[in-house]
Amino acid sequence: MDEKPKIEPFKGPAGGWGSVRSVESILTREGRLISGNALLLKQNKPDGYACVSCAWAKPAEPHPFEYCENGAKATAWELTTKRVTPEFFAQHRIAELRTWTDHQLEEAGRLTHPMRWDRASDTYVPVSWEEAFREIGQELKGFEPDEVVFYCSGRASLETSYMWALFARLYGTNNLPDSSNMCHESTSVALPESIGDPVGTVLLDDFDTTDCIFFFGQNVGTNSPRMLHPLQEAAKRGVPIITFNPLRERGLERFTNPQAPTEMLTGSETRISSQYHQVRAGGDVAAIMGMAKALIEADDRARTDGKAPVLDHAFIAEHTNGFEDFAQAARRYSWADLEREAGLPREALEAAAAEYARANAVIAVYGMGLTQHRTGVENVQMVANLLLLRGNIGKPGAGICPVRGHSNVQGQRTVGISEKPELVPLDRLKEQYNFEPPRKKGLNTVEACESIIKGDVKAFLGLGGNFVRAVPETQAMEHAWSRLRLTVQIATKLNRNHLVHGEISYVLPCLGRIEIDEQETGPQALSIEDSTTCIHGSKGFANPASPDLLSEPRIVAELAKATLGQTADVPWDEWVAHYARIRDAIEQTYPEDFRDFNARMWQPGGFARPIGARERKWKTKTGKANFIVPKSLEETLGIADAEHDVLTLITVRSNDQFNTTVYGYHDRFRGIKGTRRVILINRNDMVRLGLEEGEMVSLRTAVDDGILREVTEMRVTPYNIPEGCCASYYPECNPLIPLWHHAERSKVPAAKSIPIRIARGGTQIPEAAE
Repeated sequence: MDEKPKIEPFKGPAGGWGSVRSVESILTREGRLISGNALLLKQNKPDGYACVSCAWAKPAEPHPFEYCENGAKATAWELTTKRVTPEFFAQHRIAELRTWTDHQLEEAGRLTHPMRWDRASDTYVPVSWEEAFREIGQELKGFEPDEVVFYCSGRASLETSYMWALFARLYGTNNLPDSSNMCHESTSVALPESIGDPVGTVLLDDFDTTDCIFFFGQNVGTNSPRMLHPLQEAAKRGVPIITFNPLRERGLERFTNPQAPTEMLTGSETRISSQYHQVRAGGDVAAIMGMAKALIEADDRARTDGKAPVLDHAFIAEHTNGFEDFAQAARRYSWADLEREAGLPREALEAAAAEYARANAVIAVYGMGLTQHRTGVENVQMVANLLLLRGNIGKPGAGICPVRGHSNVQGQRTVGISEKPELVPLDRLKEQYNFEPPRKKGLNTVEACESIIKGDVKAFLGLGGNFVRAVPETQAMEHAWSRLRLTVQIATKLNRNHLVHGEISYVLPCLGRIEIDEQETGPQALSIEDSTTCIHGSKGFANPASPDLLSEPRIVAELAKATLGQTADVPWDEWVAHYARIRDAIEQTYPEDFRDFNARMWQPGGFARPIGARERKWKTKTGKANFIVPKSLEETLGIADAEHDVLTLITVRSNDQFNTTVYGYHDRFRGIKGTRRVILINRNDMVRLGLEEGEMVSLRTAVDDGILREVTEMRVTPYNIPEGCCASYYPECNPLIPLWHHAERSKVPAAKSIPIRIARGGTQIPEAAE
């Protein structure tokens, strides 16, 4: 924990013995070595529980150990034997707890009792559930609906998310920001325009039949390690895997399967990426346009020479719109401009295009390395353009595959967590529950932050998450948070957001997904949607951390009743008594997506929601898939010119964290142990800026808007990253992100392209003398 940092290159593969040792270490640390290992056998199984970590697909025929290193850490973190009791809070004032690190706060253990902040003692004190619900409900009755934010993290189940969204709309607001606004909202804006659906088209089975995979800005080894299994199988079949990512990530280089005894005993490794292109941060539009240019011009030559075409002209003619405009744009760009913006040579882009042209079925995988840019929407649309050139959407083994983060972050949007009223069947809700839903657009995450800073929002209700640590503009947000009248956090563990509180603040502890949820009709099950739009059932197996915990559905129901009163139109109590009734209500609201919901939720591999683009049914304004020309190759970073001393900062996660949860201080794959306060930088930039390895510096946002944004005491660490780029950890570097620095149209914070300067001793580091 920031003591005696040790930094040295890691030579091993992803997976392997390092993964096994890491899992056993955290199970031991959390007091769950034996019971935790037993419960992990139920993780991601058709009759088990869905991982509380990432949203990667759950196979119909799972491996014996269908969990990854980070998934096991998430399970150990939730099942810890450590407890945060009323006695804990009595011993620690909030002012003291604010000095603890994120890791220390969550490492303290599971919350056990509902707590209310006491101003006089500056501590949280125990309160009865009845009193908590009564006071929160009374406070909520005193606000205008749009003065309240109902935030939802990606952890909540489909059932809870549906109830949360309904509660907000019955209250009178569409202020339903969620964690999607911080990651894949760029996808949700881009793909409906390109292919008519806001989600990916790839199913897990497509990895069995694909003959080429492209990766853009997604670190599989840290963010979705179970995905390495289908990638390894594809690589062993000889499938080219072509990666575009600024940093060389070990999971995209080589992998030893911890579940393969022969590999573990012999130390054998599988090469994952056949081509690895370290694109410049913000250079994705140019890189993909370069491949498109190579393909289109190769097709032009083939047609002139009477050879077989490179592009799928039959598909383009029948299923797409806008091809000629896109092709002309690609032809016009010079290779010099494309190389400069992508940070890659023409030969690399042509090599990737040639591999693409040889394949009949191509999958394009991407993550937040594309979406968290000012050009996030255009980045995603360029991936769609690339696939459309050869008909790689709507056929087996092909398609677009956005990899979602938290376990149900995609599913909660499916059942109504959205600030955009046009995405929700409001007329159906009106008929179903006999009320007039609000039609005014609500606040997304960035807009919620802006409104909190301005003082327009008076109350914040958080269904999970660690909002103040996850969002940009940390200093201003924490300062504004104390002006909120009411803050309510539904959570399993203590985090920073509980300590940065409003005038009236409650922490309401809930059951975890892995715990037995006993209600009036017996143990209950929940459901989630994975990255591939498949719905899965999940049931708990562990005893609750405390007898005083309530389930998330019960907490939402009680808050709604205390605020709105009990009505016959919404059977809150019946829903809590038997969650199957919630699923019946979801099916009634969304009959196309959730047909026979209760009957199908335990189907091995889950049941897939119907996605029109999978069948080449394009629900766009043109009735076809659309080629969309980007406005520019360049990403505007918020500065007038690319000055010599400005670097582009990419925020990253470590091997020892998931989202804002930090499990430890060992980023094994990057060889960093004992600290997270590092700035990873190209050696040539170090020389140019006169920096020494191990030197402690400050990072400052390189924009002139009158606000000093700074992160101090960062260790200079040389790393294999493109010149002009640097990287450091999230959420430590969130203070550097201006609230206005986000993707155009989607408003996803541009955390992968932050313009910064490096300073030492309170002054800017000058350029090294020539």
